[in-house]
Amino acid sequence: MLIETDAPYLLPRTLRKKPKSRRNEPKFLTEVLSITAACRNEDANWLGMVTAKNARTLFQLDARTTAKFDIPQ
Repeated sequence: MLIETDAPYLLPRTLRKKPKSRRNEPKFLTEVLSITAACRNEDANWLGMVTAKNARTLFQLDARTTAKFDIPQ
């Protein structure tokens, strides 16, 4: 599973403070993560670690650049 915010015209409805531009941006990924975790009845931190690992695998990203999101062994 991956999460993304690649729809600039679909701002998350749950944002408390809406940006003036009304544009969806990558900085709102945590909001998308929180909503996704709640819908799946899962912990947002755990889901964030899992989706970060999946993104590193899919896009062959260097784990050193995303180490803070590693799933504990």
